Amino acid sequence: MRGRVWLFDLDDTLHHASGGIFAELGVAMNAYIVRHLGVSAQQAQELRRKYWLRYGATLLGLVRHHQVVASHFLHETHALPQLERVLRASSPDIAWLRRLQGRKVLLTNAPRHYAQRVLKALDLQHVFDAVVTVEQMKIFGHWRPKPDVRMFRHVCARLKAQPSQCILVEDSPHNLKAARSLGMSTVWMRGFTPSHVQHRPAFVDRRVTHLRQLTAWPTSPTSPTSPTSPTSPDSRGRKTRKR
Repeated sequence: MRGRVWLFDLDDTLHHASGGIFAELGVAMNAYIVRHLGVSAQQAQELRRKYWLRYGATLLGLVRHHQVVASHFLHETHALPQLERVLRASSPDIAWLRRLQGRKVLLTNAPRHYAQRVLKALDLQHVFDAVVTVEQMKIFGHWRPKPDVRMFRHVCARLKAQPSQCILVEDSPHNLKAARSLGMSTVWMRGFTPSHVQHRPAFVDRRVTHLRQLTAWPTSPTSPTSPTSPTSPDSRGRKTRKR
């Protein structure tokens, strides 16, 4: 199938997760680890950091080393009763996203019930052609969330799209680098969180502080652009949530 395919991350790409909900999510994850692993609050925090650095997701470490049931962990930690109240997003960006041409796919390491709540709160529940969440990132029985290259290949096959047709819009350079290695175009969304990286890495085709800055994109999906879009001084390179 020909045509451009936009792959959008969720947290700190479509909404300002680090500005509110990540703090609540962190508290919920720490409480879960304390409750189910029988460790102290300090040990729980250290485990989250250890598994985040090693695997890119707290979930993977808990499943591999503590036999935690992934669905149970995701359900309990993402209940987040204050979610809708603390959501913050850019209205002009959301409006632009609704008008955007081409296939649009949400690609997130978050669980489906959380992603659906966010999309509903942002009035985007009917905008995406597909929603791919962490529950769909198991390959041959193994969890392969972003930035696993195998998962990106799997998503392309599912969408019947070549990597060269896809544009990944993300706030995580690690995910962008993996996608670029397959030939995807990449957009680094830096509008919501700070970064110590001020240059544009070679694996990033464009960097933006607002999604609506992507209005001008080449007609051909196989010809990514290189110009650097304006960035804010308080942009950043890595997600601070340890999902």
